[in-house]
Amino acid sequence: MAKQILVETSARHIHVSREHLDILFGEGYELTPKKDLSQPGQFACTERVDVVGPKKTLAGVSILGPIRPDTQVELSLTDARSIGVTAPIRESGDIAGSGGCKLVGPCGEIEIAEGVIAAKRHIHMTPADAAEFNVADKEIVSVRIDSDGRALTFGDVVVRVSNSYALAMHIDTDESNAAAAGMNAMGTIIK
Repeated sequence: MAKQILVETSARHIHVSREHLDILFGEGYELTPKKDLSQPGQFACTERVDVVGPKKTLAGVSILGPIRPDTQVELSLTDARSIGVTAPIRESGDIAGSGGCKLVGPCGEIEIAEGVIAAKRHIHMTPADAAEFNVADKEIVSVRIDSDGRALTFGDVVVRVSNSYALAMHIDTDESNAAAAGMNAMGTIIK
């Protein structure tokens, strides 16, 4: 039997910079962890902000911590279209030339000229995991998800390798719905 990887659905969320957190929530504000995420050191916060586009507003979008060097808004392509913003498919952190939007918090609002992306589907792995699965950092693979009635093979999945990761594949809500990937969905790498 092939080795499998847990497939997690990453819903819309925001990573904020220190500067933007201060504007949105007040000078010196600290994020409040709500629950730990699968990746070590990452957590969902109690804080939420509104993401405003020219067509519509997504109210109460979760912030994920910790603070990042640059603010990044991760939306599904459906979310982006519904609010009228551009969200190129990118790896996390690759925001140059990406879409912009307005963020509204309880203490202020900001316009970001770039930072809106649809996250490229990816697999987090440690070096030991990569050796076990016989893949390398930045390698592009396909992953098959067998679900009841909607089995699907995703192409263009980037492998990301770091000692600070835990083994998991991340897809957005559009992709998760397309594959009917519920809790504890598993995927198999196809090279």
